[in-house]
Amino acid sequence: MKLKSKELLHTVLYFAAFALVLFLLRQFVFTPVVVKGHSMDPTLADGERVIALKNTDIKRYDIVTFPAPDEPKKSYIKRVIGLPGDSIEYKDDVLYINGKEVEEPYLDEFKKEVADGNPLTLDFTLEEVTGKDKVPAGEYFVMGDNRRNSKDGRMIGFISEEKISGDVKFVLWPLNRFGTLPKVK
Repeated sequence: MKLKSKELLHTVLYFAAFALVLFLLRQFVFTPVVVKGHSMDPTLADGERVIALKNTDIKRYDIVTFPAPDEPKKSYIKRVIGLPGDSIEYKDDVLYINGKEVEEPYLDEFKKEVADGNPLTLDFTLEEVTGKDKVPAGEYFVMGDNRRNSKDGRMIGFISEEKISGDVKFVLWPLNRFGTLPKVK
């Protein structure tokens, strides 16, 4: 009888330790996210489940998640376009950062599908949409990949570094998309 209670105690302690490790990882290392909506099409689709890493250095083109500034119970998932100190402009469906043309290979597939003759991204300058000519220190300018269907920095302004919940690096579901997201340089 004593052996069975000892085994039971070990099993309970094992599962408690396992649960504690998972809890700590969830709190400090990663967060699971469900993509809702089509603002990141075709990179991320509605219903996909992804993992966002916490406490990472945010770089240009990273996909980040953050609490929606205009909808308290929602989170948004967008791509970082502007880093602190950057000036941003879109002209003739081309991104310019600090006056230099920048490629966005993650949009190539989507641009091919646009058949109405209009650009995927309408012309704008950072100052026109935010009132500032450069991204302020400690903040980022974000946009969805589906530029025609994205509530992003053009409407909600800058995202504070402290508000970023995680940097999306991995797709869990669906299984045919399982793996890391391709890096953009």
